[in-house]
Amino acid sequence: MFRFAIKILMGDRAKYIGIILGLTFASFIIVQQAAIFIGLMTRTFGFITDTSQPNIWVMDPKVKFVDDIKPMNSNEIFRVRSIEGVEWAVPMFKGIIRSRVKDGNFQNTIVIGIDTATFIGRPPVILEGSLEALRNTDAIIVSKEGAENQLANVDPKTGEKYPLQIGDTLELNDNRAVVVGLCEISRTFQTQPVVYTTFRRALRFTPFERKNLSFILVQSASWVKPKELCRRIERVTGLAAYTDEQFAKLTVSYFLRRTGIPVNFGVAIALGFIIGVAIAGQTFYNFTLDNLRYFGTFKAMGADNDLLTKMILLQSVIVGTIGWGLGVGAAGLFGLISRGTQLSFRLPWQLLLGSYIAMLFICLISAYISIRRIRRLEPAIVFKT
Repeated sequence: MFRFAIKILMGDRAKYIGIILGLTFASFIIVQQAAIFIGLMTRTFGFITDTSQPNIWVMDPKVKFVDDIKPMNSNEIFRVRSIEGVEWAVPMFKGIIRSRVKDGNFQNTIVIGIDTATFIGRPPVILEGSLEALRNTDAIIVSKEGAENQLANVDPKTGEKYPLQIGDTLELNDNRAVVVGLCEISRTFQTQPVVYTTFRRALRFTPFERKNLSFILVQSASWVKPKELCRRIERVTGLAAYTDEQFAKLTVSYFLRRTGIPVNFGVAIALGFIIGVAIAGQTFYNFTLDNLRYFGTFKAMGADNDLLTKMILLQSVIVGTIGWGLGVGAAGLFGLISRGTQLSFRLPWQLLLGSYIAMLFICLISAYISIRRIRRLEPAIVFKT
């Protein structure tokens, strides 16, 4: 009987293809929009992901997300180092400084000051130059995107831009800075170019402030749990301490609560769901009406409602799986084409599983309309002319 159900499904090619195309479009919209949303949320904590050496971040208790910098007194680092369970603790500076390129234009630049001795907090990938060159006088490492765009040099004769290169100089708050390397970093919500230098040099580049310590990066000892050490740091110092995972969740939570991003993408995903139900439901119901004589024949031959229900469910699962697969494939191709662009796209396995469950739910809703019609069907319909 299930073999007959598949033959009936594929017998009407036009409606069969129409159902699959409708579900493919719905699957594509759901997966594509959800993948872009996940990619955007991943960007919010890209700086935390790049700074992989510590497992605990210590900061002012009023900090709400990773870019919400509230400087602390530099003496706080000595209090943190004195706490039992802290293997090491180093300072980090993160701030926005006005830079000036060769053509005289000004550009706000994110300056990250890492530990002078250990380079903890360094960029994840060095493309050109050497990290050790940061020990040179006035040395900085510039992000590749910043070097190719906002901080790029301009030919005074032709007006053509060419990337910042090793050996070029910038002015950071009227201080000379020499490029000694280029790095690759994760994209974040902040669009300014990123410059890495040592902590002490970063303080020299910035206007004088009484408090200039952005974060304290901490590595917990092997015998203490990071979350337990966080509670100990908070209790002793009064500062906020988070594991890297907790800090990332805090950042994502802020953007989910304080921005319109979830609502905007939620509406698009809901529209994809509604489109899938509307197209698949209508087409599947018309498909059932066109094949009532077959279902009536099965009833006349002794098939009960439960068996016919299973046949329709099998048909809906088949078209749902095919439509989901094609939609996911199209979304994956979209993500592959958009790689290397400003568009964020992330397709984890959890999204694949969730989208498949959503597609099956769409098919069940669509099948329910047909099942109700079949259950009320009288076998005598097959004898009508």
